[in-house]
This record gives sequence, C-alpha cells and structure tokens, in this order.
Amino acid sequence: MTKIRKGVKREPYIEMYEAILTLQTLDECVRFFDDLCSVTELRAIEQRFQVAQMLNEGHVYNTILEQTGASSATISRVNRSLNYGKDGYEPVFKRLEDKKEKR
Repeated sequence: MTKIRKGVKREPYIEMYEAILTLQTLDECVRFFDDLCSVTELRAIEQRFQVAQMLNEGHVYNTILEQTGASSATISRVNRSLNYGKDGYEPVFKRLEDKKEKR
C-alpha cells in the first residue's frame, strides 16, 4: 500500500471514473450510484447539481435556497465552481440542452 504523505494531494482514483463511463442506461447509472453512495451523499450531490443548474439559468440565491433547501454556503460553493472551477459543468449543461432540443 502506498503511503500518502500529509499535505500531498492524492491523485483521483481514475478507475472509478472509467467505470462511470461504462454505464449505458439511466437505470444502470441510478443503480450504480445507489450502491456506491449513501442516501445522504446522493441527496447532497443531487442538490448541488440542482443548484448549479439553477445558477446557470440565472436564478437568484433566495429562489435557489427556497426551491432546493440548500444552504447559502452550498450555493456559494457551487457558484464558485461554476465561475472559477475546471469547467466541468459546461459540457454537461450543453449536452442536456442539446438533448432537450432534439425532443
């Protein structure tokens, strides 16, 4: 086992992300994350994604707080990710929008 020194950032466990990319259906994805995460973890992830979507759509903090129940700290954290993160949300939002337009 590799010992990680204190203060040294651990590389992400890439195989998990590769596993996620193998999921082929919505049902497979839901079942995988249900097994992988606790209910509390899933709800937190789902809430953050909902907050990100609402921020991306231009909703204000108070509306997001009321509709999602997220704390102002969570909303701020997600907002920072949207504005100063690694642009992880951008392709997802674009693909979801493209999918809606095709319907």
